[in-house]
Amino acid sequence: MAALAWLLIPLFAVVGAAIWGSWASRNKTTGDVAELAGYARFRDAMERSHTTEDHVRPERETATTVTPVTTSTSS
Repeated sequence: MAALAWLLIPLFAVVGAAIWGSWASRNKTTGDVAELAGYARFRDAMERSHTTEDHVRPERETATTVTPVTTSTSS
């Protein structure tokens, strides 16, 4: 009877691995349609925001000059 128990353990492992393998290799393309549609909407929104920003100038676009700070060291 102990030998039968030791043979059932690998049998259950094989059955479990077969169930997991069939679940892992299932067809996952059902959710891709919604995700691709969402990505298309995101891409369109980003293109619209870039085209509107190209025609609008920011108010604070002034040229500023930077004066270098010099330090003199006397020895």
